[in-house]
Amino acid sequence: MEDTIIKEVASACDITLVEMLATKIWQEHYPQIIGREQVDYMLAKYQSTPAIKRQIKDGASYYLLFDNNHPVGYFSYHFEKDALFLSKIYVIKEVRGNGVGAKAMETIASKALEQSVDKIRLAVNKFNSETLEVYKRLGFKTVDSVEKDIGAGFIMDDYIMEKPLTGSVALGDNDSLEQPGSERVLTPAATRQGQVA
Repeated sequence: MEDTIIKEVASACDITLVEMLATKIWQEHYPQIIGREQVDYMLAKYQSTPAIKRQIKDGASYYLLFDNNHPVGYFSYHFEKDALFLSKIYVIKEVRGNGVGAKAMETIASKALEQSVDKIRLAVNKFNSETLEVYKRLGFKTVDSVEKDIGAGFIMDDYIMEKPLTGSVALGDNDSLEQPGSERVLTPAATRQGQVA
């Protein structure tokens, strides 16, 4: 984790790198949950270079994660009226459990607290059962259930979950979604437009 670098996305090259990471991670994780056709559609709609540029223009913050100088993930969030909405956090499977995601979550929580926001909100696909269980163990609570038509006959069928922040944020011992965290507050995960991987 001491070799993890978090870099704000600031150039066309950075955006291209985010798009490449998204493609790799989504193609590995999401076909069994939402199907390959919807994965391809959502990558084009939400994680393509034009889509990322548009999201940044509209106020989203994107950050790249590097481990030992290798790009290994990214996250994105924006502020809502009463919360930081974590729309994306992805780490390649080869480094999950190595603290990269934990460092990202520390940064995300710090960004929320800097803006006097006391909770993180995210959306999780209802059929992403392992991730739902991880978030529940970490203290996230389901506060809503939504179905959103995203076009082309596809929907995002998600639970909205929230986790309060209290002054400081302690994280789980690692960022693996397959292992529960300790008695701490948050551990990272990956989200698709808020869906967690």
